[in-house]
Amino acid sequence: MKPITKFQLSFMMFLEFFIWGGWFVTLGTFLGDNLNATGGEIAQAFSTQSWGAIIAPFIIGLIADRYFNAERILGVLHLLGAFLMYQMYGADDFSVFYPYVFVYMVLYMPTLALVNSISFNQMKNPAKEFSLVRVFGTIGWIIAGLTISYIFVWDSPEARSEGMLKNTFLMVGVASAILGLFSFTLPKTPPRASKGDKVNLSGILGLDALKLLKDKNFLVFFIASVLICIPLAFYYQNANPFLSEIGMENPTGKMTIGQASEVLFMLLLPFFFKKFGFKKTILVGMLAWTLRYILFAYGNAGELAFMLLVGIALHGICYDFFFVSGQIYTDTKAGEQYKSAAQGLITLATYGVGMLIGFWIAGKIADTYILNDGKHVWETIWIYPAAFAALVFVLFALLFKNEKIEYKE
Repeated sequence: MKPITKFQLSFMMFLEFFIWGGWFVTLGTFLGDNLNATGGEIAQAFSTQSWGAIIAPFIIGLIADRYFNAERILGVLHLLGAFLMYQMYGADDFSVFYPYVFVYMVLYMPTLALVNSISFNQMKNPAKEFSLVRVFGTIGWIIAGLTISYIFVWDSPEARSEGMLKNTFLMVGVASAILGLFSFTLPKTPPRASKGDKVNLSGILGLDALKLLKDKNFLVFFIASVLICIPLAFYYQNANPFLSEIGMENPTGKMTIGQASEVLFMLLLPFFFKKFGFKKTILVGMLAWTLRYILFAYGNAGELAFMLLVGIALHGICYDFFFVSGQIYTDTKAGEQYKSAAQGLITLATYGVGMLIGFWIAGKIADTYILNDGKHVWETIWIYPAAFAALVFVLFALLFKNEKIEYKE
């Protein structure tokens, strides 16, 4: 890859995830503080991610792969996203805010596949080159959190009381406009399918891979993947409001420890995979979910703040050891014929169905354990996902039969 191309792809990834991390992490806190949203309404807002994940294959499969260059669609979607971010910035009521965030996530979620497609199209050896480009996405997410907490200090109690968190939408809107314009300078990525090809709905949704569920081990893994997304939704939806409510300083900046951890454990994953195998690796990931939520339940912003920081740092194990291991397992089981369909099916099931259920449950529980003064009984709230993750751990340990899976670097 030419140095200029590598720079273009890296900058694209940086902005793509700067945009996501620059508003999604603090969304729950903003909605509760600025728009007086209930737990159910906050769950609705976060669920737009799941609806976006469900609808995204149609946009990619029916439009991007057939009619237009990927970089042009990426540019248009982010320019529209910049407009919607500005509308969210000006919204003063949840009923006004929700339609904008819904449309935004329907447009944003397809861009995750588009940036990958644009990157892979320029690489001779994606297995070796992609991670060096994708890591700039994680750096972008980290920089967004640090900017909110340590440069603008929008998540401090004083700034939150003045409604400053709404500025995150303005910041992200500017970044989205920059990426939208920059996208038109990216290397050309023409449509992969010809206009005359027949539209295969089952192929677009990954349903061709459903026959893999005849394999009992894959069925157990598939169900576990959907179920583990329920406690995952609790983290995305409640972590920032929780840290803000209990008085932790610079909560958004401290949450970037999770992304740094993700990079570290991604590097350690090949060692664990080769040393302990797939089943033990994925079980460690599940156990980390339970431990994280127990630490959240009993930690505090004072003497026990280290428990909260350790819980955040466990994100790398929680995500990499389960989801990345799962992607490797899925790739191995699917074989060449169903490789893309199987990954699409897992994404649809986890980020779509699993997290949609998880956000709804998290919202219901948050509304159940709220006091008259607006504070939450966080200890009880966090015990629910801890217990659920432990249950998934036990079921997977008992029902999944160990099998040797090779890690291909």
